Amino acid sequence: MPDWLSAILLGLIEGLTEFIPVSSTGHLLIAEKWLGHRPDWFTVFIQVGAALALLPIFWSKLMGLLMTWQRPESRDYLLKLTLAFFITGVGGLVLDKLNYELPETVGPVAWATLIGAFVIWGIEFWRRAPQGNPNLTWTIAIVCGLAQLLAAVFPGTSRSGATIMAALALGLARPAAAEFSFILGMITLTAAGGYKLFDAWKDGELHGAGALDLTLGFIAAAVSAFIVVKWLLRFVQHHNFNGFAIYRFILGAVLLVWFME
Repeated sequence: MPDWLSAILLGLIEGLTEFIPVSSTGHLLIAEKWLGHRPDWFTVFIQVGAALALLPIFWSKLMGLLMTWQRPESRDYLLKLTLAFFITGVGGLVLDKLNYELPETVGPVAWATLIGAFVIWGIEFWRRAPQGNPNLTWTIAIVCGLAQLLAAVFPGTSRSGATIMAALALGLARPAAAEFSFILGMITLTAAGGYKLFDAWKDGELHGAGALDLTLGFIAAAVSAFIVVKWLLRFVQHHNFNGFAIYRFILGAVLLVWFME
């Protein structure tokens, strides 16, 4: 398969799975079995593409918050968003300074995917009756920041899945939980991606990178992420996440059986 085509397919997979409560890492592991392994900085680059695709979706909300920052409700939301990002950012820098390395085997990813399925089921069962509170609390902001760190330490957890389900468990309504998770993820992935790409450039890892492959992967991730997030924002208005739990269980089982045989 031509490199440019595999770059497009990997970009599509990244964009389709990054912001829904499944494991983008697990999907990329499966895809690379056929499409070939890519360096980590390629994955980071297409993640940035997926993250930046959300900017047009939330532009009005973000500009509204910034333009009306003097209003208590706008300032409150911005401060909570900043706190969640700060927690993740500081935790990520600490992990980086400690030279934390992600697992190199599929097992941890598969088990995190399976455990995540049962967590989703449990939270949805517990929350079946109440619709949730639309107001974001400081506790939820703090826990979402920590949830992003959990997803960074245990690939397969799903960053969006961890933040959305943490917010739901603490009583936030599904639409508000999804929106906060997406905005927080957009900022976090862009900042983390920029940091990692700068490191890769500084270490000379980007030397010889194919501009065409990078561009096509970036665009594919951006377009697919935009479509998925627009769909999911409508989906959560009237549906729960049990379907994603079933999908995660199947994906985790496939990873365990296929890659560990």
